[in-house]
Amino acid sequence: MQVTSVGHAGFLIETTAGSILCDPWVNPAYFASWFVFPDNSHLDWDALGACDYLYVSHLHKDHYDPANLAAHVNKNAVVLLPDYPVPDLRRELESLGFHNFFETTDSVKHTVSGPKGDLDVMIVALRSPADGPIGDSGLVVSDGQTVLFNMNDARPIELDMVAAEFGHVDVHALQYSGAIWYPMVYDMPARAKEAFGVQKRQRQMDRCRQYITQVGATWVIPSAGPPCFLDPELRFLNDDHGDPANIFPDQVVFLDQMRANGHDGGLLMIPGSVADFTGSQLISLTHPLPDDEVEAIFTTGKADYIEDYAQRMAPVLAAEKASWAPAEGDSLLEPLRERFEPIMEQSDQICDGIGYPVELRLGAETVVLDFPKRTVREPISDEKFRYGFEIAPALVRTVLRDDEPDWVNTIFLSTRFKAWRVGGYNEYLYTFFKCLTDERIAYADGWFAEAHDDSASITKDGWEIQRRCPHLLADLSKFGVIEGSTLTCNLHGWQWNLENGRCLTSKGHELRSQKL
Repeated sequence: MQVTSVGHAGFLIETTAGSILCDPWVNPAYFASWFVFPDNSHLDWDALGACDYLYVSHLHKDHYDPANLAAHVNKNAVVLLPDYPVPDLRRELESLGFHNFFETTDSVKHTVSGPKGDLDVMIVALRSPADGPIGDSGLVVSDGQTVLFNMNDARPIELDMVAAEFGHVDVHALQYSGAIWYPMVYDMPARAKEAFGVQKRQRQMDRCRQYITQVGATWVIPSAGPPCFLDPELRFLNDDHGDPANIFPDQVVFLDQMRANGHDGGLLMIPGSVADFTGSQLISLTHPLPDDEVEAIFTTGKADYIEDYAQRMAPVLAAEKASWAPAEGDSLLEPLRERFEPIMEQSDQICDGIGYPVELRLGAETVVLDFPKRTVREPISDEKFRYGFEIAPALVRTVLRDDEPDWVNTIFLSTRFKAWRVGGYNEYLYTFFKCLTDERIAYADGWFAEAHDDSASITKDGWEIQRRCPHLLADLSKFGVIEGSTLTCNLHGWQWNLENGRCLTSKGHELRSQKL
């Protein structure tokens, strides 16, 4: 099996039974905030696109690049389709001209037969509201000799079926770096923001190491990040100035963490790097640049590399910004009312879970999303809010113009906004912003309406607690960390007070716990 990095979470997996192109992202994403790091625009995308199979893990724009897919990828390729409850991914790919779909069943091993031979594949599809509900997924593929698990930025709850169906995993690619806007955009004291950043940086790498231990692969490829921020307004987000609170550490930082924790199987790959495997044996690893130049991209020359990259991409960034809707225009109240109120009317669980009016500061105008009353309105004099966002009107006018169904994976991941809150993170609020279609909101609201099973218990560090995390049912025997009377689920960093079971991260989501 030959594995070529094409950047970020993207790989070309070549076998005697055919080639699979995974998540080929090259164009800037999220209002041109995210660029691929290191740069992959020089790759021969026509050659990469002449693949037998295409795997797009999910619709987030650092994985699904419609312009690249339309221009360069073979439309006769067989699409390995994740098993999602909402068919948005298939519809999007069909609109680009793809027409051969192999529909998988979640976490079931399939044999895909083609003119060149058979491949065994499994797609682990994540389908909770936190994953879309357009979803996220990971791909397991075996050519009969080598087993590769491309987990990209998915966070599976169960992985036992991988070993049960495929045996030992030889190569494991997964995310270790940040893909979020927290805590950078939040209005909070600088010292608190720094402390939360340090905590977030370490927890995401700890979570990755937990997955590595659980899968037990011989070789690990850190992938799916970090993005590179080339806009001068966002350049401070790059981890190139020794900030321990930066949540976007690069591959070299994580490989050092792996070695410090006794794992020497980490592989550094940049766009164009090629690794050849036979079973668990690494036959060769070659880079498109000399080894010292590759290392410098991440170490001594990183700031210079990003500066050169920014200058090359300045015309691309300018063109992206020119495509946004004009900042000036009529009041946004009525367009937002037309967009949000029909969704509010269909979402009892989510609106009740949000529980409060939410403030949107849109330039000189303020609009209130009154979730308890299911209305969009003007603010009342001296009204106080538990949650609020400040967003440039041009961004809001653009997502309204484009009928965008997901503000989280457009506006929020761009980090081009500010936020504030009183109390913990509210999962329901961000779920609402992901689900701005009838299908999505119906699925998400129904998911929340189902009761979680908390009947099974485990004992851990002197406490008896329910086994399944009340957030997304992660196994707390694997992902739970107890410090004093605080439990942290490292899958998403949610926390509980074990003395009373109260969730410290969000409203609701109580945990059953008892001191032994």
